[in-house]
This record gives sequence, C-alpha cells and structure tokens, in this order.
Amino acid sequence: MKWGYKLNFPQLKIAHIMPKVPIFQGGMGVGISLSKLASAVANAGGVGIISGTGISTDEMRDHIRKAKSLVQEGTGYIGVNVLFAMNDFAEKMKAALEEKVDFIISGAGISRDMYAWGRQAGIPVISIVSSAKLARISERLGAAAVVVEGFEAGGHLGTDRPMFDILPEVVEAVSIPVLAAGGIMTGEDIAKAISMGAAGVQMGTRFVASEECDAPLAFKQKYVDARKEDTALVKTTVGLHGRVIVNNFAKLISGSDKLKIAKCHDCLKNCSYRFCTLDSLLTSMGGDVENGLVFAGARVDEIKDILPVQQIIDQLTFEYQNSVNR
Repeated sequence: MKWGYKLNFPQLKIAHIMPKVPIFQGGMGVGISLSKLASAVANAGGVGIISGTGISTDEMRDHIRKAKSLVQEGTGYIGVNVLFAMNDFAEKMKAALEEKVDFIISGAGISRDMYAWGRQAGIPVISIVSSAKLARISERLGAAAVVVEGFEAGGHLGTDRPMFDILPEVVEAVSIPVLAAGGIMTGEDIAKAISMGAAGVQMGTRFVASEECDAPLAFKQKYVDARKEDTALVKTTVGLHGRVIVNNFAKLISGSDKLKIAKCHDCLKNCSYRFCTLDSLLTSMGGDVENGLVFAGARVDEIKDILPVQQIIDQLTFEYQNSVNR
C-alpha cells in the first residue's frame, strides 16, 4: 500500500506533533510499550508512547534514547506515559522532559505542577480523562490535548460509560484536540470517532498483538486466543477496576482474601495492599500469563493474528478509507 493512502486522514495537530496517521499507540505499563513498539509505530507514521510505569527512571531514559535513535528523521513522534498515581511520578516526568520527548501523557489523576513543568520545558502535556468535567479542568490547567478513555479500555478504568457516549460531551466541552480511546479496534472505529469530532485515536490492545511489541510471545498469544467471554473486571490495589483476561490469578483476586506479598515495591501513592499489582504485572511480563495480571481491552477477542506494526497501520488506513468512501 502506498503512503498516499495515509494522506486521506485529516491532519492531527497537537503543538508541534503532526503525524502522518492520527493514531497514538497507548502507553501500556510494566514493559509492554517500550522503545521497540514506540519506535515501530513512529516509523509507520503514528505516535509511539513509552510507558514509564514499572521500570526504573534510568531504564526509562535508556528507552527514550533508544527509541529516538530508531525513529527515522521526520517520520513519527515519541512520548512518555507517566501515571500520576505512582510515587515516582514527579521524578519520571522531570526525567522525560530532560530527555526532550515530544510530549508527556498522564492518567490516573491530575496535578497543576505537571502542566507547569511541561510549559517550562516547552513540551506539550496531554491528559487522559473520562468525563467532560475532567477535560475542562485539564484544558484550564494547560493540557495541549485530552484522551477520552471509555469503559471498553484495557487496564484501569475511570468510568463505566462507553467511549462513544462520552466523546461528544468532551468535544463540546473543550477547544483543544480530543483523542478517542478504549475499544478502538478498526479503521471503521477511527472513522466514527473522527466523524464525532475526535482529532485522532489512541489504541493500546491492537498493538500488543504486534511483532514489535515489547511483551513476551506468551502474553501476545493470550490476546490472540482470547474469546469474548474471557475478559472480566477485577478490583486492583489502585482502588479502581481493571479489565483483564481471565486466568488463575484473576480468579484468585476476585474474592476478598488478602494474598501474601513477598516484597512491597511501595510504588503507589494509595494502595489497598490486598496483593501487589506491580508484582502481578511483572509476573505476566515474565511469561507466566496464568499467575499474573493480563490487562486487555473489551474487544481483544477480535484480534486473530500477531502482525508487524506497519501492516496493522496499513490495514487500519485501508479500513478507514473504505468506511469514509461508503
């Protein structure tokens, strides 16, 4: 497929960020989206995100530098996702700004400081929100854009409402660009989101089942094998519900029993200490996908193959074009 196809997307513009395709790859923590995945998405014309969650600040710096070295000049963009709920939020955000990433994206809370730090560094800060109210607050504090994440997303959820219900409310509430996230799986979904006023989309789950994703093969295979009835909501120690693929561990934590924690990482500002969310994610990233958490979006069952990132983006572009033509 020729690059020319890609030009049929409307141009997404957030500060200096003007990608060939209006697709952000979601920042997925604890080693799923690192330099390999983020640079592949950037090279395919999209926007790559390295997640700073579950890795050390030095490791994050290394991945930023590596991703930048892998991205062809003038192609895509690399940002970093840092979670406000983590104790090392400020340290990670400042380190990412020092490494001159293209943008910072943050969820699980909002702080006035993060926008001020971004302004001082001349780097746009993007907020993940789940309501028009939070979007308005983010814009007022200085967000360059907002990502609206609906109930269909994988990982921790900030709402029980579908994304396409929240999206028009947010588009109306703010004048900054709005990205649609949570349950975006096809080019038709992208066309629908854009027709409703979104400037682009963020996709996490689809990019896990990519050849370049930093997760182990066993983790990706769990996505390919998942059926519609295989996802469930579990309450994690963050205090929010998270969408996971059902396995031994998910069944274990569905009750109210407290699990024995070998070592507390003291990673969260607020934790229920019922089990260790970080440890359980590290377990699945180590390849044991039965005894750790495997976060995934509600439509993970639609994924049938592990494909190269470029092929995924070409396919999305083709589907988008067909949808618009219809």
